[in-house]
Amino acid sequence: MASDDISQLADALSKTHVGDGELSYKGRGLKLDDAGSVEELVREIEQCQGLRALCLEGNTVGVEAAQAIAKALESKDQLQRCLWSDMFTGRLRSEIPTALRCLNSAVMRAGARLTELDLSDNAFGPDGVKGIEQLLRSPSCHSLRELRLNNCGMGIGGGKILAEALIECHKESSALGTPLRLRVFIAGRNRLENEGAVALAQAFQLMGSLEEVHMPQNGINHAGITALASAMRHNPELRVLNLNDNTFTKRGALAMAQALSHLRNVQTINFGDCLVRSEGAVAFAAILREGLPILKELNLSFGEITEAAALVVAQAVMDKPHMEKVDLNGNCLGEDGCEALREAMENMDKGDMLASLSDDEGEPDEDEDEDEDEDEEDEEEDTNGYSNGVEENEEDGKVVRENGVSSKDSSPAKPQSPPEVVSFLRCPSAEKLLQLGEKRSSLGQQVDVSDPDEAADLLLKICSVYSEEPETKRAVLEAVDSMLKKLLSGSALQSCCFLSALLVMMGLLKGEGKSRKVPLVPGQLLCLEHAVQQDYFPLQDASLLHTCLSRSPEALKSCSSARERLSAALEKRCGAKY
Repeated sequence: MASDDISQLADALSKTHVGDGELSYKGRGLKLDDAGSVEELVREIEQCQGLRALCLEGNTVGVEAAQAIAKALESKDQLQRCLWSDMFTGRLRSEIPTALRCLNSAVMRAGARLTELDLSDNAFGPDGVKGIEQLLRSPSCHSLRELRLNNCGMGIGGGKILAEALIECHKESSALGTPLRLRVFIAGRNRLENEGAVALAQAFQLMGSLEEVHMPQNGINHAGITALASAMRHNPELRVLNLNDNTFTKRGALAMAQALSHLRNVQTINFGDCLVRSEGAVAFAAILREGLPILKELNLSFGEITEAAALVVAQAVMDKPHMEKVDLNGNCLGEDGCEALREAMENMDKGDMLASLSDDEGEPDEDEDEDEDEDEEDEEEDTNGYSNGVEENEEDGKVVRENGVSSKDSSPAKPQSPPEVVSFLRCPSAEKLLQLGEKRSSLGQQVDVSDPDEAADLLLKICSVYSEEPETKRAVLEAVDSMLKKLLSGSALQSCCFLSALLVMMGLLKGEGKSRKVPLVPGQLLCLEHAVQQDYFPLQDASLLHTCLSRSPEALKSCSSARERLSAALEKRCGAKY
């Protein structure tokens, strides 16, 4: 070993932190190539009685050096924390798995029981995961509480290997009566994509012990997000969920909102740069109103959220006593929208919790829809060829997806609607509605509460034939009441999803892609005026409708009189102007 290398190591060791059973060589920049280069380090390890933590972060370790260090670790049965991040800078990728296997084998031979394993920032790829696979399956990891694999380049293959190892570890540890209870999982910037996320979701659901999950920048879209959402609801102690810079879109956002409705201990949510969009933001607002009682931070930045949806989110945090920060920066509010949001937060005496809006993207252009369609086509392609991991439960002959919004009916096909009903739905008219007589009740049977778009379309069709002629008016309002009682009697998220779909079709809320908009007639607004005056119409839904109505005056320009009547009814119901 060169004298200057020995001098460098001696100097580094003189600065080594030793205390509480921890040896730390963090950030020393040591180039440890062979056994000679680690003689002093090995001696330090051997002389440290009761070694519980070894930090090698910020150095570079070759295979021969790893073998020498491993030899010293074979007697360290009290080792609990392996802090080995950023440990292979400049090494060939082929070297890393071998070095890891040497170190891991020593830990296993020592009979150590780890609580923390940190291998972040090592960029070892799928082969590197193979280098830790045996350790993760072993009794040394039955006690693991924190697993940190940030920025390791695992890819889909590595994610699958990791998931299988965690599942096997849980299986073996459970058989011994001490099931794996991982609390912290960190794996950002790993290119896991949907397949890797789906595989890991299965492990997360099995463990059910997670308190922190950080998986930003992994190229996961709605299929993988839906699988993770399904897994998260089985982890009741979850406190922190960071999925920043993945792609939710509407489907992923609704699935995640449904999962969050089951969790009571979440304090931090980071869905920034995830394209949750307006309908997703409204869904999260619905969950905020009824759940997440101790939430402190909510990040929905850079999500293509428009003004009305942002205001609904702001209203939803009003009664959150622990809320400290709401980040809606980088969305599509426009200058007036940013000012309205600031004003709304100030009026609720929560202006200090609103993050900067300095990167707002401005109001969206309708021409942007084409790009959104392309995004959705890409997502559809990504879901082909494998399961999206959504848990399904049989319930009354149906298969109900856990996202609570869409379901697949596996029971025999429902009876065909009477021809008169089909005729009305194809081409609605007051005459056809009156001719239905008692069969008008069949219209309510057409409502699938799990398909908010279909339900909204049906409601607008019925409302379109409204008139002040008494018999027609009575028939329409009876049908409207029957439908809305069914649609609004479920969870807050279910009614919110329906109302969001309705608002998108009416042009009052920015939808995803080229959302279908229905040409409006005054009767539709007058039916809504009637509806908001009824007990079955929740106050929070009236508030959502009022916010969107007041922020989109141009959309209802052709129905100005009816719009004014609906607005007045909403103001009376909500108790104040927004």
